[in-house]
Amino acid sequence: MFLLPFLFIGIFLELICGFLILYRYTGKNKLVLIPAVLCVIFPRFLIIPFMHLFLIWAILYSIIWLFLREKKKEYLYWGTGAAALLITLIYLGSSYFFAHHVYETDYKITTDKDVPPVRVALIADTHLGCCFDEKGMKSLLQEIEETDPDMLVIVGDFVDDETEKKEMIRSCYDLGQVKTTYGVFYVPGNHDAGYYSAFRGFSYEDLLNELRANGITVLEDQAVPVGDNYIIVGRNDYSMEREEIEDLMTDVDPDLFSIVLDHQPNDFTAETEAGCDLVLSGHTHGGHMFPIAQIAEVFYINDLTYGIEQRGDSTFIVTSGMSNWAIPFKSAAISEYCIIDIS
Repeated sequence: MFLLPFLFIGIFLELICGFLILYRYTGKNKLVLIPAVLCVIFPRFLIIPFMHLFLIWAILYSIIWLFLREKKKEYLYWGTGAAALLITLIYLGSSYFFAHHVYETDYKITTDKDVPPVRVALIADTHLGCCFDEKGMKSLLQEIEETDPDMLVIVGDFVDDETEKKEMIRSCYDLGQVKTTYGVFYVPGNHDAGYYSAFRGFSYEDLLNELRANGITVLEDQAVPVGDNYIIVGRNDYSMEREEIEDLMTDVDPDLFSIVLDHQPNDFTAETEAGCDLVLSGHTHGGHMFPIAQIAEVFYINDLTYGIEQRGDSTFIVTSGMSNWAIPFKSAAISEYCIIDIS
């Protein structure tokens, strides 16, 4: 949450720098003003495409200018412009595809504990309404159901800032229709509660009421047994008031296999020390767009951006999520749901 202002400032500065370079190198050509004006009028839909166009155009122009100084500026301007547009279309076209096509990612986890095999379906960051509506959600849930999961877990950010109430209600109903052995479990993400809920037509409590009304188990710093050998520990989001993981794990039988649901992947050390067997997270979207993931890892914003990691006896899985937030582009990772087989 506290990083959002810096993200928006970075996007703004990148746009301004790209614009100034082009405006200077192209002889103050007024055509450069057109995308700048469009970004102001339609910021939600055009700021990302034009940000990439500006940046790629400026880089190409600067490089080619070093080798073609004697050529006419008009040739240089239109040639680099065409190349930048083509590269931008290919890059953002593939990014749009990966944001809107949801893949299945499989993991196999082994344990020394005497537990029967179990299959966990993991979804996170659906951000309902960004890349698909309630109809798309229903289709994806049917696809997940066909994998025959023993349980379905939702690790936060089920809804988005602009999710419509009817989308939320219908999707909660469809969640309740998914056939599993042990049920559907949910923990909140930062977009489900708090600051973000002020931008839509329903509250966090409305969401929880709909989930519970459809038989979904909502976990807010709670642990519930699943069968005779497993226990699910659901944590409130890092942005909310919550208990320490060591307190939540105090009464957990160490012979049980513990599955911890924690939206943001930034408490790995404490979760390892607390003896968590498997921790499932989302939040990062796999890094959204290159190079956000690399920057996040340099500054240790999250313990893991995407994939699987082993720390001692604890296994951590961070999914890239089924959708994106605010922008319908994803170049750093695919959109996915995960099927995790524990044996």
